[in-house]
Amino acid sequence: MQDWLDFGNGIHAFDSGYVRPSLAAIHMIVERGRVALVDTGNNDSLKPTLRALERLGLGPAAVDYVILTHIHLDHAGGAGAMMAAFPGARLVVHPRGSRHMVDPSQLLAGVRAVYGEEATARLYGELLPVPPERIIEAVDGLVLDLAGRKLLCLDAPGHARHHIALVDEASQGIFTGDLFGLSYREMDVDGRQFLFPTTTPVQFDPDAMHASIDRLMGYGPEAMYLTHYSRLHDLPRQAEELHRRIDATVAIARGAAGSGPGRHLAIKRGLTEFLLEESRRFGCRLGESALLELWETDLELNAQGLGVWLDQQSGRS
Repeated sequence: MQDWLDFGNGIHAFDSGYVRPSLAAIHMIVERGRVALVDTGNNDSLKPTLRALERLGLGPAAVDYVILTHIHLDHAGGAGAMMAAFPGARLVVHPRGSRHMVDPSQLLAGVRAVYGEEATARLYGELLPVPPERIIEAVDGLVLDLAGRKLLCLDAPGHARHHIALVDEASQGIFTGDLFGLSYREMDVDGRQFLFPTTTPVQFDPDAMHASIDRLMGYGPEAMYLTHYSRLHDLPRQAEELHRRIDATVAIARGAAGSGPGRHLAIKRGLTEFLLEESRRFGCRLGESALLELWETDLELNAQGLGVWLDQQSGRS
């Protein structure tokens, strides 16, 4: 797999080094020697980011913005380290997420509750706080100016309430974080790309996700740039498939709602069977064991997220 992608439009992607190759991309938008970074991986991602800048003949002083699509730590865990390394940069984050960048203690505690103490320490280490005066809150409709290149911030709930999408006017591309699903390059078949939704805890909202996807498609984008993993094309078909798969995952969760203590396993089993069938229909050449290894964390976290969503629905009834 390639760890450096140049799309020829001022957008570059490189592997953040998070967990495994080609799991999490950091996108770099470059305009007249000025740089915006979209998502940060974890603290270890600073080294490949510095190498990426060097590859373009740029240094830390070239970075104007570090933009977080949302504050889940595979996207925001390296924010503090990058802000310390890039003294002229401003951190751009949803208003709901800004306080967690100033004081990451509550965010880290929430991650420990999902991953456990040992895994959290191994994956994320110490989260460095960001001074509040260096934060720009990305309210809906905010336009960032990168050396004259306009970057539009949109409120984009569905995956999380603290999620934004970034519309790049120059390339007609949109940076979608996790809102527009996951598309792993290992699953590509003859240029076609497989896409599926992510419903990870704790703020999955299928109605909001459907609405946000439609809003992004309303901009007529040429490409979506996903954190997991990078450039997605054939967007009308992908959006249609994503809508269908969101509805299917919700149906799986509803079908397991009465399973009692076995509900989580029932949801996870249903998701596994569904994605395996979808991947076979797509023509994926990976074997079942390879796919299950690729999806291992996603299946677990997606099942957890659907369980939380079911509990929220029950609480409203």
